[in-house]
Amino acid sequence: MRVRQGHVILGLLTVAGLFFAPQSLADNGRDILGGGQKTYTTDWEDYDAKPWEEKAAALPPYPKDEDFYSFYVSASTVNRFYVDTANISLGGDGVVRYSLLIISPAGTRNVSYEGMRCESRERRVYALGRTDSRWADARGSIWVPVREATANRHYAALFTDFFCPHGIMPTKLENVTRAIRKEGEPLVKKR
Repeated sequence: MRVRQGHVILGLLTVAGLFFAPQSLADNGRDILGGGQKTYTTDWEDYDAKPWEEKAAALPPYPKDEDFYSFYVSASTVNRFYVDTANISLGGDGVVRYSLLIISPAGTRNVSYEGMRCESRERRVYALGRTDSRWADARGSIWVPVREATANRHYAALFTDFFCPHGIMPTKLENVTRAIRKEGEPLVKKR
């Protein structure tokens, strides 16, 4: 049997084309081998990225002083910072929700109910505490970046130390509350 040199070269080019040019297998989305079905696409036209959707945040019961535990922010801060360890939640939408208490050196208390999104490193205030121990919806509540800045360093501390270590939301709530209670001090000391 005699093989012509031209046929061998053509055969090698055809085989090489199959290995090095995978888009040559598809002709307008159809299988060139005759199946008539779309087998794959070389671009991302079929990729349907579902946008992130936040779930509605239900307000927790107003926090009790005995459930607040402190957390370290920095040596330069004069305020004291606390998290309500009884009402932290890990949402299915990737948001950690929590109540925050900030006490100034003069004793002024600011309570808020907030969310922190680990994936995007953002935070949001849902509600503010009133003097009659009730929540008031926050006006103009939007997602803002968590930054490593002096003025709002407490958000970065919560993000990196407890709620989103390595940018990932913990899977077990017990681990979060245990870490806060282990590191911090209770607002109200038990007798």
